[in-house]
Amino acid sequence: MASNEPDLPALSGDPQPGDLIEIFRPAYQHWALYLGDGYIINLTPVDESQAAAMSSVKSVFSRKAVVRMQLLKEVVGSDSYRVNNKYDHNHTPLPVCEIIQRAQVLIGQEVSYDLLGSNCEHFVTLLRYGEGVSEQASRAIGAIGLVTAAASAFSVLGLINTRSRNRPF
Repeated sequence: MASNEPDLPALSGDPQPGDLIEIFRPAYQHWALYLGDGYIINLTPVDESQAAAMSSVKSVFSRKAVVRMQLLKEVVGSDSYRVNNKYDHNHTPLPVCEIIQRAQVLIGQEVSYDLLGSNCEHFVTLLRYGEGVSEQASRAIGAIGLVTAAASAFSVLGLINTRSRNRPF
């Protein structure tokens, strides 16, 4: 099911083997890689059944994941998706046969998962480009940095304010 969101490009044609698939979950985007014949490869939490893992926000907080080959339509469920090879402009995709071969070797394996350093977007971009990239993680790291800087600034301002109140006249 293609995304009908106005600010998102429409799904142009059917996904092709090696394409990155962005799935829009209620609170985040899940990423998969299209293998062909309706199948994708993606990361799912180790401790969940295959069905529950498809749409669980718990997957975002897991430390381990399992590489699974699943039907795209089953993983998408009632959510929307789009083909999104957004890094092609600055990363050269590997040959499709190599992408698929690299993916197939990993099916069923347990891998480390880290929301900021090794997430589902990192996983599929590593397969497609040979380098793990995640704009989603970069934005989160930037937001964390901003919050940390703001908290530090307020802490310093509080310290200055406390010192000025404690000075004798």
